[in-house]
Amino acid sequence: MNLDFPFHFDERGQTGVANRDEHIRNMIELLLFTDPGERVNRPDFGSGLRQLVFAPNSPELAAALEFSVRAALQRWLGDLIELDELTVTSEDAKLRILVRYRVQNEPTPQTIELSRAV
Repeated sequence: MNLDFPFHFDERGQTGVANRDEHIRNMIELLLFTDPGERVNRPDFGSGLRQLVFAPNSPELAAALEFSVRAALQRWLGDLIELDELTVTSEDAKLRILVRYRVQNEPTPQTIELSRAV
């Protein structure tokens, strides 16, 4: 059973659950939006994405984010997913992150796209 995120109760009053694909997507988003040092028992868990969102937007910021996000995904979720593509682009005042991955031993690719005006 995979708990849904954010934690909630369903229409029957039971803990909300997610299927495997939704659960893995939730884990990727949690990893991306957790700052290192935020978790007590795993101080190195996270990608540092939120710390860099308020930095001046530039190609250098995009390269730094791509490096840190790729490292975090491989370290913390490498046993669950195969990363096919990770692209971080800075366009004017917008930062865009595209994560294309496959769940281990599954042929169908999944995509997460996040964008934020900075």
